[in-house]
Amino acid sequence: MTFEPLVKELVPAPSVDTCTAKLASLPGCLLLDSSMRILNDGDQPLGRYSFLMADPFQTIQIPLGSEQPFVEIGRLLDQFTSPTIPNLPPMQGGLAGFFSYDLNQSIEKIDPVAHNEFQLPAIVLAAYDLVIAWDHQLNRTWMISHGFPETSPEDQEKRAQSRIEFFSNVLESEEVSHSNNDQPHLSEDLALEVSNALNVDGPTDLKSNFSKQHYIDTVQRCIDYIFAGDVFQINLSQRLLHPSNCDSLELYRRLKNCNPSPFGGYFDISGITDCPAQIISASPERLCSVRDRIVETRPIKGTRRRTGQPMVDIQAREELLASEKDRAENTMIVDLMRNDLSIVCESDSVRVGQLCELEEYQSVLHLVSSVEGKLKPSKNLIDLVAAIFPGGSITGAPKVRAMEIISELEPCARGAYCGSMGYLGFDGSADLNILIRTITASQGWWQIPVGGGIVSHSIPQKEYEETWTKAAGMLRAVTMDRAPA
Repeated sequence: MTFEPLVKELVPAPSVDTCTAKLASLPGCLLLDSSMRILNDGDQPLGRYSFLMADPFQTIQIPLGSEQPFVEIGRLLDQFTSPTIPNLPPMQGGLAGFFSYDLNQSIEKIDPVAHNEFQLPAIVLAAYDLVIAWDHQLNRTWMISHGFPETSPEDQEKRAQSRIEFFSNVLESEEVSHSNNDQPHLSEDLALEVSNALNVDGPTDLKSNFSKQHYIDTVQRCIDYIFAGDVFQINLSQRLLHPSNCDSLELYRRLKNCNPSPFGGYFDISGITDCPAQIISASPERLCSVRDRIVETRPIKGTRRRTGQPMVDIQAREELLASEKDRAENTMIVDLMRNDLSIVCESDSVRVGQLCELEEYQSVLHLVSSVEGKLKPSKNLIDLVAAIFPGGSITGAPKVRAMEIISELEPCARGAYCGSMGYLGFDGSADLNILIRTITASQGWWQIPVGGGIVSHSIPQKEYEETWTKAAGMLRAVTMDRAPA
C-alpha cells in the first residue's frame, strides 16, 4: 500500500501575491512565479504555472568548492519519490531552491574570482512536502501535500492532513507576514571589502565593479582572446550595487510589475541557511525542464531595447531578426547545448525545436531557441544538472575556457546571478531557470549584475550599452530610471 498525496483546491483561486505575503515570514519561503505568458509553436503558454512553498522538512546547503556537491541531493531524491498526479500543475512537491553560478568551481574546477564579499553557498535546496500550485490558464489553485518525511502510509496521511490545515489557517488569517527587512546596514569590514571592489559610475547611489572605460577595455580583452583562438564567445558581466530601500518582498513585487517574466521567483534563504539573503528574479530564460524524461532547454542570445514607441520597436525587431552577429551568438550556444544534452540524452533524440525566434518582454526583445532530448535510461536529474550547468548562454563557448576567462576578467563572484533557480520534483520532473534579470539582496545591498555575449565582431561601446538595456527593468524596480551617459 502506498500513500497518495492529498489535494485540496482553493476556491476561489487566491492571488499569488496575497498568498506569498501570508507565507513570507515562514522559513524558506520560495515562489516560482510566472507573471508573463508566451505562446510557443504548440500554443502551450510558457509561464502557465506558479508555485509557492515554505517551511521545508529538510535543507541542503553546499559550500563553495565542495568536491561532491550532488551526493546529498541524489540521496534525498532517491529517498522521497511519488508518482505524478494527473491533471495538476507539474510541480507537486520536491527539492527547490538555487544553484549558484560559482558551483562551476566544483563541476569544472574553475578558480574563484578575486572578490566574494557576500559568500552565497554553492547550492541551497530545500525539501518541500507541501506546495501551492496555480494554473493561470484555468484560473485554478491547489494545495498538494505528501506527508514527507514520514514513510508509512498512515503517518504520511496524518502529516499531510495536518500540513494542509496549517497552511490553510495561515492563508485564511487576517495577519499579513513580512519578509526580512533588508535595510542598509553593513558591517565595517564588509563595507570596506565592498568599496575596494567598486567604482562609482552614474548616479551616486548606484555603483559598479567596472568603470565605463574599464568595462569597454575588458570587452576588448575578450575580443583579443577570441582572435587568439581561445574561445568563440565569452559572456562578460558587470555587477551593479544599490543600497536597499525597502523590504525584499516589496522589491520582488516592484520587479514583477516593472519586468514580468515567465520564469521569475523569490527565495528567502536567511531562515534556512547561515547566509542572510533573498534572491529576487524576473528571468526570461529556462535552463531546462523535464517532463516524462523529455528535456528542453531554451537559450537566449540577442537583445534589443523596447521603447514603447511602435515605429521604433518595429525597427528594433527587424534589426534583431536581421542581425548576423546575434544569430551567430545564438547558434553557437545552440550547438553548445546540443553537445551538453548529448552527454545525458539518447543521441538520436537531441534536436533543435526552435531557432532564433523573436520573443517580446516588457523592456527588451530577445532571440530565443529551443533544444530538446530524451534522458537515457541510466541518467537522472542530477546527471542532467551536472552536464549542462551553468547554462552556455551565460558562459560562452567552449564553455570551460570561457569560464576560466570570466574568472580572470570579472572582479567579483557572480553568486546567484547566472546560476539557476527552480525545482527537482519527487516524481522526476524538473524546471530550472537561468538567474538573469536577478537581484540578490544581502546585508543592506541589492546586487544587480548584467552582461552580454562577446564575439569577434562585437563593438565594445555597444556591448557596454547592452548591459544597461538589460538592466532597465530592474533599475526601474529600485527607482532608478536612467543609465550613465
